[in-house]
Formats: sequence, structure tokens, C-alpha cells
Amino acid sequence: MSTGVACIAEGESSKNANGELLVALPEPGLSMTQDAEWCVVHIDGKWRHIRFHDYDELYSVPGLYEKVIYDILRCDSPRVLRDLLETELSTSATPADELRALDLGAGNGLVGEELADLGADFIVGVDIIEDAAEATKRDRPGIYDNYHVVDLANLNEGQQREMAGYRFNTLTCVAALGFGDIPAQTFIAAYNLIRSGGWIVFNIKEDFLTNGDDTGFAGFIRAILDDGTLELRQRRRYQHRLATDHKPIHYVAFVGRKRRDIS
Repeated sequence: MSTGVACIAEGESSKNANGELLVALPEPGLSMTQDAEWCVVHIDGKWRHIRFHDYDELYSVPGLYEKVIYDILRCDSPRVLRDLLETELSTSATPADELRALDLGAGNGLVGEELADLGADFIVGVDIIEDAAEATKRDRPGIYDNYHVVDLANLNEGQQREMAGYRFNTLTCVAALGFGDIPAQTFIAAYNLIRSGGWIVFNIKEDFLTNGDDTGFAGFIRAILDDGTLELRQRRRYQHRLATDHKPIHYVAFVGRKRRDIS
């Protein structure tokens, strides 16, 4: 491993006597786009290179996702979105135990864990990666009442009936939009599963809200807010996490109430 390319993350130790992962990150001076970021992890005597957005590989190593994204790079999005939702529930005198939540892009259950801690009555995770579902079973068993590995934009009739039967009144989608992992059509399909008046909670990197955005989310979000499809209750810019070059990555969080389906 070239010392000019990667270095051992400060304060992190190996799967040694303490049983901890040995993780190395790019040199702080090496700048790259967020979807190109990577780490290397020491497994069975070898260094394995894993790109952060190769979620199947990241989730396959127990504890690696939390170690890199949360412990080292200080991701704060699940807590921020949960706190914003909790504030709105309090303001509207809505008990948390009335929430029936669809967690889109559920990953290995970190947002589901926040919803469960908040007191949500019923939580279903959805992701398109089988490894995410397996990691949730391994790391956070029992967090979700059900977990589906499906593309919500391409459900068969049986899957559509099952999803409709859950009677969702809350949608969460955290750190999953804008990079092609969840296209706008999938988000729309999830949104339309939520009952009118339900809570819509999501975030997106601030770069994807500019006029130069080519993902389609800037115009889409602007449209549903302008025409009242989504009633905005909270909008907050905050530090999502650090990049591997130690610069802050800022996201924008949205909390609103659904007023009608997106056609």
C-alpha cells in the first residue's frame, strides 16, 4: 500500500487483540468526488480496496460502514433527520407511535434504528441491494417489521398490493438521492405509497439543488414544493459528514407533509 495514496486513519486500530478493524483512507490532500471516495480494509492478511458507493462490498464486512462513514467521517444525517421529524411531531401534537414508516434506501438499518428509538409503530425497509438486507439481519435484527429487496418503480401486482396494505403515513429517505442509487421515479413511487397528510422526510446533497444539477432532483423538488404537492415544514442545510480530504460535505434536509400524489 503506497503511503502516497493512503494512510491509516488516526486513532483506528486493526482487527488485532482488540478485535477492531484496520482501515486506511486516502491521503487528506487527495481530493475526489463523493461517489469516487474509497477506503482499504485489512482482511485475512490482505488489504481490500472498497469504494464507498459499492454498498454490497461495504456491507459485507461487519462494522465497516459504521466505522468509516460514522466513526471516522462523522456522518450525522440519521440523527439530524430524526430530530427534525421529532420537532414537527411535537409541534403538530402527533404521537410517534402513530408512525407507519417506509424507509427507502434502508441500507443496514441506521435510519430504521432512529425511527424505532423515536417510537414508530411500524417500520418497513426497502432497498435494491440484497447485501443491505443481510447486513440489517446481521447488525440490527428486529429493527424492521419487514424488509423488501425491490425496486418500487417496478413492482408486480402482488408486491403493489402488499405495499399498499402497509398503510404508510411516513416516508424516510436519508443519504440515498442524487447519485443514481434511487432515481426520481423510484422516489415518486415511494411518495405515492404514503397516505395524504403523511410525513415526508428526506435529504439530498446541496450540489443537487443547484441550477446546474443534472440528476433532475432540483427541478423535481422545486416543482412539488411550488405546486403544494408537498407542504414544507422544515428545510435545513447542515454538515452531512466529512469527505476523505477532511472537507465538510453539506446536505439539505426536508421535512414536509404530503398533500397529494405526484402524477
